[in-house]
Amino acid sequence: MRNPDVEVLDVLVGEWRLTLSDAWFLEPPGTRQHGHASARWIGDAFVELRAELNGEHMWHFVFGRSDANGQLVALYHDPRPTSRVFRTTFAGGEWVMLREDPDFHQRYVATVTADRIDGHWDASEDAGVTWRKDFDLTFEREPVG
Repeated sequence: MRNPDVEVLDVLVGEWRLTLSDAWFLEPPGTRQHGHASARWIGDAFVELRAELNGEHMWHFVFGRSDANGQLVALYHDPRPTSRVFRTTFAGGEWVMLREDPDFHQRYVATVTADRIDGHWDASEDAGVTWRKDFDLTFEREPVG
């Protein structure tokens, strides 16, 4: 039986086209990167989300639930190698991942429908007092078949 608190993430399961845009770190301005993401269940308790951009592996998330605090969490890893933990909420068509660590804070805020996710990543160097947008990240569901 699937964990009912993680079941809300089932909308992520499948194949997605990715577009990264409006990134302060990409030159020239207006540059877009395209890629692919794939999400699947691992057993009945976790959802795994992997992504590549421009043909290169970019990141890997595993979503689950902490029973002790009743919180959805996301474990993150990328090839740099960087590992992080995000608190996650997923309700009412909104997906938020939040990281509040001593080095800096990050958040992903997105609107979710069955076939599209429109979101943006932000960062804060002052413990969440002010935020700057890093980039937009859009998921479009791949057609089945």
